[in-house]
Amino acid sequence: MSADDVTLAVEPILSVRGLEVYFETPRGVVRAVDGVDLALQPGETLGLVGESGCGKSTVARSIVGLVPPTAGRVFLDETEISALTPAEMRPLRARLQMVFQDPYASLNPRMTVASIIGEPFLIHEGRKDVDPEVCELMRLVGLDPSMRRRYPHEFSGGQRQRIGLARALALEPAVILLDEPVSALDVSVQSQVMNLLDDLKQRLGLTYLFIAHNLAVVRHMSDRVAVMYLGRIVEIADRDDIYANPLHPYTQALLSAVPVPDPVVERQRERIRLEGELPSPTSEITGCPFRSRCVHAFDRCAVEVPPLKDHVPGHAVACHLLEEDGHAG
Repeated sequence: MSADDVTLAVEPILSVRGLEVYFETPRGVVRAVDGVDLALQPGETLGLVGESGCGKSTVARSIVGLVPPTAGRVFLDETEISALTPAEMRPLRARLQMVFQDPYASLNPRMTVASIIGEPFLIHEGRKDVDPEVCELMRLVGLDPSMRRRYPHEFSGGQRQRIGLARALALEPAVILLDEPVSALDVSVQSQVMNLLDDLKQRLGLTYLFIAHNLAVVRHMSDRVAVMYLGRIVEIADRDDIYANPLHPYTQALLSAVPVPDPVVERQRERIRLEGELPSPTSEITGCPFRSRCVHAFDRCAVEVPPLKDHVPGHAVACHLLEEDGHAG
């Protein structure tokens, strides 16, 4: 058996099956997440990308229980956590943590950094005297422990995100959901935080679900990439495969918008511009959700939802065109 076979044989540490999250609004039902399947292998980083409003953050919030799922199942190891009550879920919280997008809003402004980072120990272990642990966690994320008595407003955006990360690491989680962790930061700070995340992953054996809309960031961070559109996964593959050979028309359009450092190549390459209108969030979509913006759409796309299935081993795509002529572009 090869090393690849061994990797594939490992049970996912986190899996999502048929996840749906619908919201009732005065104008109708919004299908924020509409049948998502994901599986994270131990030690990997799975990037989840797509336009703003496609449901990426809702997936993460539903996994940790902040947003109740309408349907579907979420498993941590072999435990179905989506079926647990908050009291039943509490012992498992240590293994599954989340870092939020906005470091300004995710920290309590009335608490010192020591209290913020130490709070998980108080809630889960009933311990108040955790100053050594707080200092160690601050050093782990590159912060000076002497600043632990300060308040969040006294820190920069990058430092606040490090505080949120230290809080997430307090109980030694196995999986961390990172919801656009660098999008609110200056470009100069983004690389520092990404390098820190990569270093912590290697040192602590962490597994990440890395959510972002910046494809360059996702390429740097991820082992595999899943592309999301209007609440559905439309393509998922190894990072290098999906960037070198995108098969779904939406993925091709996204990647064509990523700037290339070489000015000669940048001038020569063709940008794919999406035409058409996005469907109303409350309208019931028939057929392929991307068809209104796809230049390749044909009759079948209007009546049948394309299933997400392997086009080649390890590269799954949801597109009828691949079945018709073997390629989407």
